Amino acid sequence: MPVRHKERHRTERIGWLRAAVLGANDGIVSTASLVLGVAAANGTRSNILVAGVAGLVAGAMAMAAGEYVSVHSQADTEGAELERERTELKADDEGEHRELAAIYVGRGLDPSLAKLVADQLMAHDAIGAHARDELGITETLSARPIQAALASACSFAVGAAMPLLVTALAPQASLIILVPATSLLFLALLGALAASAGGAGVTVGAIRVTFWGALAMGLTAGVGALFGTIV
Repeated sequence: MPVRHKERHRTERIGWLRAAVLGANDGIVSTASLVLGVAAANGTRSNILVAGVAGLVAGAMAMAAGEYVSVHSQADTEGAELERERTELKADDEGEHRELAAIYVGRGLDPSLAKLVADQLMAHDAIGAHARDELGITETLSARPIQAALASACSFAVGAAMPLLVTALAPQASLIILVPATSLLFLALLGALAASAGGAGVTVGAIRVTFWGALAMGLTAGVGALFGTIV
């Protein structure tokens, strides 16, 4: 019996990779921006660290809650669609056979072969065939709310810890320079790693996240400096 070769594809990483990259990116950008804003407003190191830690905790929980609600909504929609398909299969099995065969004809099979494929796939797993080929729902790409929430929260906390560590260790007089410089380096590394894991261009991925991070930090520092001058 021939050994079945199971290929691994990058699409298997989409669920956790998206949440992890988004969480880490937000953790670095939001915390570094918050630290810079307070530092530019002439806050003490203690005030800066308190604001940063509070931002880490609040941001991690917000990311987890947001991802969970968003992905759970997707899971609910997928569940409702699958239940609808089960009902249709019970009510009109022949019609569902024709519907699936028509999908395969649209993809290039001749009608007789499309009917044969539809019949065999539905005999094996009717709801699975319709979920995959009619609804576009697969196990690899299906919504996983808890996985997405945990990945977002943990990655946000890891990302936020980076500028916080620099804030705690660097001389206060140098925070305005060191925090954005190291944060942009972290963002570039994150963008490169994410692009590499997803099979995209490393340089483009690094530049993309670095640009938006620099913009966010620059605007926040400007607001902090303005607020510190006024107050």
